[in-house]
Amino acid sequence: MSARIEWTQVRVIAAKEWRDRIRNRWVLAVAVLFAMFALAIALFGTAQQGEVGFHGIESTVASLVSLVIYLVPLIALILGYDAIVGEKERGALELLLSMPITRLEILLGKYLGLAAALASSTVLGFGAGLLPLAAQLSPSDAYHYAGFVLSAILMGMAFLSISMLVSVLSSDRVRASGAAVGLWFFFVLIFDLVLMGALVLSQGSLGNAVFAGILMLNPADIFRLLNIFSSEQVQNMYGLSTVMPEGLTNPAVLMAIMLAWIVLPFIFAIRRFR
Repeated sequence: MSARIEWTQVRVIAAKEWRDRIRNRWVLAVAVLFAMFALAIALFGTAQQGEVGFHGIESTVASLVSLVIYLVPLIALILGYDAIVGEKERGALELLLSMPITRLEILLGKYLGLAAALASSTVLGFGAGLLPLAAQLSPSDAYHYAGFVLSAILMGMAFLSISMLVSVLSSDRVRASGAAVGLWFFFVLIFDLVLMGALVLSQGSLGNAVFAGILMLNPADIFRLLNIFSSEQVQNMYGLSTVMPEGLTNPAVLMAIMLAWIVLPFIFAIRRFR
């Protein structure tokens, strides 16, 4: 595999992937879903406390984090699980490889096209969701909300990278879809339960540094921490500020770890897609 990348080839494949998602209305459907949830949570997120209406961007983001942490990983894993194995089953991959294009350019083009579709739907959905409340948002509110949307996109890109690795490693689409769903269950539902169980069983002997280090093994938890430690009000709501070591409460550090989750699975996928 040549180390040189022809970016024109990558751009053509990425544009095709993005157009395919636009044509089948996938981007629009996800954007509408996000917009509905964002507006509903902003207006009715405090209904359990007997209040209705917009009560600030921080409480809205805190509620959206709990929702997005389930939806975005699932959407990203579904989006990418058949990117390679699906093409292989349809016979399109052999045709593509017969052309003057490298496997690295194919994988990179597909990843960038799918990531662009995911980012488009996320920005469009969450942007449209709070558009009716724009007059009530201050510039700092808009900045905080933009940070939340960016962190959601990065989490989606991390799970998309994982799903590309699954697609490269799988022998058929059925196994790839099963692995994608299994990974969603593990990272979103099982991981934190196992961690909490380990904490209880350890009876306090599991130190804060070990606890924080284990949280870094899950991109969904990094997304949660990114949004917790970007807002003092949300920190108080979650109560994690006394548990996390100071070095891992810096959003820049958490962002760097999230970027590692995007890059490393993709590098493994490239190495296996030879």
